[in-house]
Amino acid sequence: MPTVMITGANRGIGLELARQYAADGWRVLATCRDPKHAADLRQAIGDVVIKELDILDFPRVHAVAKAWKKEAIDLLILNAGVYGPRPSMLGGLDYDAWEEVFWTNAMAPLKVAEAFIDQVARSDRKVIAAISSKMGSMQDNTSGGSYIYRSSKAALNAVMKSLSVDLADRGIGVVVLHPGWVRTDMGGPHALIDVGESVSGIRRVLESAAADLGGRFVNYDGRDIPW
Repeated sequence: MPTVMITGANRGIGLELARQYAADGWRVLATCRDPKHAADLRQAIGDVVIKELDILDFPRVHAVAKAWKKEAIDLLILNAGVYGPRPSMLGGLDYDAWEEVFWTNAMAPLKVAEAFIDQVARSDRKVIAAISSKMGSMQDNTSGGSYIYRSSKAALNAVMKSLSVDLADRGIGVVVLHPGWVRTDMGGPHALIDVGESVSGIRRVLESAAADLGGRFVNYDGRDIPW
């Protein structure tokens, strides 16, 4: 039975990832900040283990890694993230909030990846996937604005690209994923696709071998996205 670990698994894309993988027979290590209020996650059918984890709490990250030190994690999905204040436009930027978004979207995912490298390395599939956004793509940015979110996702992309190089000799593939514009709390009700379609596409991408995923920035439908 393969194992997937998901951060931010209590709602939106993370919750649907947990549901789909559990329904498909995977062992799911699902983490979120407040499991007591994760009713939908607790109702997921299958082998789902829920653990409290705030990715900004680095001592807690290491504590969870220690608790799961014997696990072999085939797929580590770094999903937890925030958008930050809206709008994020010139003349009205909240610089304190910007720092918090950077910690959440770029630095904390690397800390989680660092803490669980050994568990991923001992698995069969050996894949680390970060949920990013094409809003972090330089080439795709033709509309400007959204300074806080765009810059945090661009930073995440750079971090994961470096990680893909550093972990290549351990056979670990690192991939950056754009889930599409999804109807979630973050994406809003007018987004183009529902969460089920997004996650089904993400899962198809992640079925590729680790060597084929390493260092790529990929859309949920399998198309590569320019950095």
